[in-house]
Amino acid sequence: MTQSPAAERPILVAAAGAITMAAAMGFGRFFYTPVLPGMMIDLPLSAADAGLIAAGNFAGYLAGAMLAAYGWAAGRERPLAISALGLTGLLLAAMAFTSSLPLFIFIRFLAGLASAFAMIFTASIVLPYAAGKPAVQSVFFAGVGTGIAVSSLVALLINGFAGDAAHGWRWNWLAGALLVILATVIITLRLPKPRAGHRPAREPPIAWTRPLVLLTASYGLFGFGYVVTATFLVAIARLSAAGPLVEFFAWFVTGIAAAVSLFLWRPVARKIGVERVYLVCLLVEAIGVVASVLMPPVAGTLLGGLALGLTFITITAYGLQIGGRLAPQSPRRALAFMTVAFGCGQIVGPLVAGWATQWSGSFTLASIIAALVLMISLALMLPLAGRVSGY
Repeated sequence: MTQSPAAERPILVAAAGAITMAAAMGFGRFFYTPVLPGMMIDLPLSAADAGLIAAGNFAGYLAGAMLAAYGWAAGRERPLAISALGLTGLLLAAMAFTSSLPLFIFIRFLAGLASAFAMIFTASIVLPYAAGKPAVQSVFFAGVGTGIAVSSLVALLINGFAGDAAHGWRWNWLAGALLVILATVIITLRLPKPRAGHRPAREPPIAWTRPLVLLTASYGLFGFGYVVTATFLVAIARLSAAGPLVEFFAWFVTGIAAAVSLFLWRPVARKIGVERVYLVCLLVEAIGVVASVLMPPVAGTLLGGLALGLTFITITAYGLQIGGRLAPQSPRRALAFMTVAFGCGQIVGPLVAGWATQWSGSFTLASIIAALVLMISLALMLPLAGRVSGY
């Protein structure tokens, strides 16, 4: 497909990438959060079952990220990104046609793999346009939060139409699938081909310095700590009987905050450095995780969603940026190892949270464990706090 010069303007490329991120991540990965409470009531699913399904999705994402790291996809990024996004839509629809726990886990595993392909291959096309233009990267990653916000609105409307969230979960999956398929059509028309001359060179083996080891461990623990709230926030609101509007606004606030988070933190990073912003965000997130279960239901879930949205994309982006700086000769290898650590944390987090909730009868214990893990993640990064580097 021939692209016009206007179609390759960096901000338009970023917008096309943001649509992919909204569909692949906001719906493909995180739509499970607002749909989960209805599934838990109607099927029913236990908290441990819900954790297994979430872990399956994150395991698929990890597998997709690892597979995408090899050179087999060079020159095929665009068709792979589009195909993966289309497959994500079909897999969302498949969730509506089963009640089997093993099938749920398998479908979500495949959806995680497809969303990873869509995100990584789209990023390989979009991010070369971001050189010297931080706004391009911010717009691109804002797609995740935008997708989360839209998904919360979809869940609210579908549940209202169904008259009962417990019976609307199948329609939610179908509505999400329809929107992802629509997004696939749009990016087929708007996503350009990769820029020429951006094929990466082979990197030397990574040099494991102490700061890089600490960062990788911190990043993996962050994956554990953030994912508990990211998976169960709406279920926490449901269990506390906060009401459907609070459930909607908790996830909507998460999405809106995530969409603007990089724009908000960028001037702060210029003043105090990305390492210190990383630390501040971990602290804010830990506070939000605890607030979501210890404060009154309305204030707690809204504050928990706000803290999550303001921090998780920024920690992800800045953590990878720091990793690239700590391994200047092998930045992609460093990012790959960090992604593996993060992915392992994401898989273990929902499992531990599900089991802890099943044992204790509430999400309080799971959230406190997550907050403690986030504080350990912060402590590991304290030796790097003296580094002041602009964004």
